[in-house]
Amino acid sequence: MKTTGKPSAHHIKTVLKVAAAAALLGFAASPGSAFAFGSPFTAMSGSWSGSGTITTSNGNKERIRCRAKYDVDGAGSSLDLTLRCASDSYNFELQSNATHSNGAVSGTWSETTRRVGGNIEGHARGNAMSLRVSGIISATLGVSTNANQQSISIQAPGTELQSVAISMNRSGPQISAK
Repeated sequence: MKTTGKPSAHHIKTVLKVAAAAALLGFAASPGSAFAFGSPFTAMSGSWSGSGTITTSNGNKERIRCRAKYDVDGAGSSLDLTLRCASDSYNFELQSNATHSNGAVSGTWSETTRRVGGNIEGHARGNAMSLRVSGIISATLGVSTNANQQSISIQAPGTELQSVAISMNRSGPQISAK
């Protein structure tokens, strides 16, 4: 993280909000074909990368870049995520794990550089997921995935971080939508 002095508590909270919201990205990529097998995690294994925009409450916008690595068990019922994101002002590393059962998604997240974490919960329907993050922050996440492309919208009302919009693409072997 670039700073000109000691980061303010407000700036640290904003970074944590971005980090927690980004943790949700790991649970969001799921082509519609993955649901035929009962789990949104099935098609997530591998590496993804992308970019987007952070919008703060004062209207400032900043580009953000992210890389993710997803490890999914053979049954598609659990997922481990490592996510690194950076912008001119933000830099964080997240580790998350989640499970899926009968449309419900739940798990935990931790931001390793700041030693904070919390819970993730929500549901999967079709090629979309709706999730909530809790802990030091609260946020909601909407995700739409089409084959190897993913669009993410994060909202954190009443906070410095108003919204995050990110587009991710799969790196390496491609999976086609059916």
